[in-house]
Amino acid sequence: VFSFGLFAQSIEGIWLTIDDETNKKKSLVKIFKKSDGKLYGKIIKLYRSPSEEQDPICDKCTDDRKDKKIIGMEIIRGLSYASDDKVWESGTIMDPAKGKEYKAKIWPQEDDSELLNVRGYVGFFYRTQTWAKVK
Repeated sequence: VFSFGLFAQSIEGIWLTIDDETNKKKSLVKIFKKSDGKLYGKIIKLYRSPSEEQDPICDKCTDDRKDKKIIGMEIIRGLSYASDDKVWESGTIMDPAKGKEYKAKIWPQEDDSELLNVRGYVGFFYRTQTWAKVK
């Protein structure tokens, strides 16, 4: 139980997302627990070039997030802790740029609790990003 509490605490907070294709900082995501004990995450800041819309809406989203502002949007939903594997899983992550939702799994890097592995799945295919803890 003690290690679970330590682990759960280290995941909650604000994380800098790095685009795994461009290697540029993309956004800040706040990860938090709701009363159901599951993890959620919402975008609190976007890093955009001056030529881009600074407070865009998700026009590609197809669910309840359609046409909602991306800043403030819940992009991680319903991750449960799997103590056997020491990962948060069985939830989803949304990519507002593509309007797609994926099955998700997140876990801290073994050698550095300030870095978070964030993986989105479609079938057997997946992509993993590394997010850095801000606070």
